[in-house]
Amino acid sequence: MKRFSTIAGMALAIIASGALAATKHPAEKGPPACAALTFRAVAAGAGDGDQQAGFYRSRYGTLALHTDVKGGQPTDYFVLADGKKLGAAPATLPDWAANCAAAKGMPKPTTGNSPCTGQRFRVVLAHDASERLALLYASEGSTWHYCSAGAY
Repeated sequence: MKRFSTIAGMALAIIASGALAATKHPAEKGPPACAALTFRAVAAGAGDGDQQAGFYRSRYGTLALHTDVKGGQPTDYFVLADGKKLGAAPATLPDWAANCAAAKGMPKPTTGNSPCTGQRFRVVLAHDASERLALLYASEGSTWHYCSAGAY
């Protein structure tokens, strides 16, 4: 009888471990549907050309905030995803992207502000099952304004 209970206990342990193995690891679920990253501006006096203001790496890819610098002053900020400039965003941003921006405390994305300059920057990352968008915002003081969006 003792032998039977030992074998039954081992069988239950094997079944339980199989059930745990079948559950998805958090990394397999994919990135969150809505996130935001905040970056600082490039310091004045930086060398002319393309300068990196900030960098973020996760298991889902990399994002970098860059700016064009002319005469030591940043002139226009933009986002790179996995080393490439963002693709074109839809002419009208989907509701899920605007809702994500609102959930992160950003104003509704309307007409982009070009060139994109400021003291702080926030990249709102929104995606649904088929599309991923990055929305770039800039801040002068305490006011955030929408700059641009792109697919990645």
